[in-house]
Amino acid sequence: MAKSISDKIDELKTGVEWFYSDDFKLEDASGKYKTMTELAKEIEKDLAELKNEIKVIEEDFSK
Repeated sequence: MAKSISDKIDELKTGVEWFYSDDFKLEDASGKYKTMTELAKEIEKDLAELKNEIKVIEEDFSK
C-alpha cells in the first residue's frame, strides 16, 4: 500500500528531528540527508499531482 502524503510528511518531520536529537551521528548524516531530500521531492511531486487533480475537478464544476 502506498504511503499517504500525510504519512510522508510525518516521516520527513521525524527525519529532520533526528538531526537535532541525541541520536545524531555525523557519520550517518549524509545518508540521512539524501534520504530526506528524496522524500521531500516525492512529497512535492505528490502535491503537484493533487493540485492538478483539484484543478480538473474545479474545471468540471465550473461548466
